[in-house]
Amino acid sequence: MEFGHYTPYIAGAFGFTALVLAALILHGWRDGRAQKRALAELQGDQR
Repeated sequence: MEFGHYTPYIAGAFGFTALVLAALILHGWRDGRAQKRALAELQGDQR
């Protein structure tokens, strides 16, 4: 597959997209862990 002189733009777009997706996945994973800790703390306070 030949992209010609558009290769830097295409590679940059794919790279930027990969970084954004990785950041979203990492944020979701970290937020999920924080929510589980908060829920466990709230459940522990009620007992």
